[in-house]
Amino acid sequence: MTDAANGYELSVTRYIAAPPAKVWRAFTERLEDWWCPKPWTSKIIEFDLRPGGRSCIEMRGPEGQVHAEEGVILEAIPERKVVFTDAFAKGWIPKKPFILGVFSFEPEGEGTRYRGIARHWDEAAMKQHQEMGFEQGWSAVADQLAEVAENI
Repeated sequence: MTDAANGYELSVTRYIAAPPAKVWRAFTERLEDWWCPKPWTSKIIEFDLRPGGRSCIEMRGPEGQVHAEEGVILEAIPERKVVFTDAFAKGWIPKKPFILGVFSFEPEGEGTRYRGIARHWDEAAMKQHQEMGFEQGWSAVADQLAEVAENI
C-alpha cells in the first residue's frame, strides 16, 4: 500500500492469532527469529527500546552478504507501538535518512492486528524501497513474527 499524503508510506498488515502481550514478547524477546526474510538471519547488535535508544541489527545473507540497519527508537509503548528512524545514529548524530518505521499492535478479538509501516522522505526513496522488495520482504517478516508469537 502506498499513500503520499501520509509521508510516502508503504505498509503491511496481518492478523496474528495471539494477544498483544504475546506479540510484544515475540517482537522484543525473539527479534532474531523473525526480523529478516529467510534464508537471511539477523543478529542484534543493540536494541534499546526507549526513546533515544540505539537500534542496530545486522542482517546476513545466505551468500555472506552483511547489512547493518542502525537508527534510534523514537517511541516505544509496550504492547502497542514502536517508532524508529534511520535518520540518526546513537547520540542523535544525523545521517542520510531512508525511513521512519512504525510497528503497531492493536487488539482484535482474541488476537492482534499488526501493522508495519515505512514512511519515506520523498517519492524517490519510497519507490526505491518498493523496488528493493518492500512488500515481499515485510510480508515475509510479518508472517514470521506471527509464527513466533502464535507458538510462544
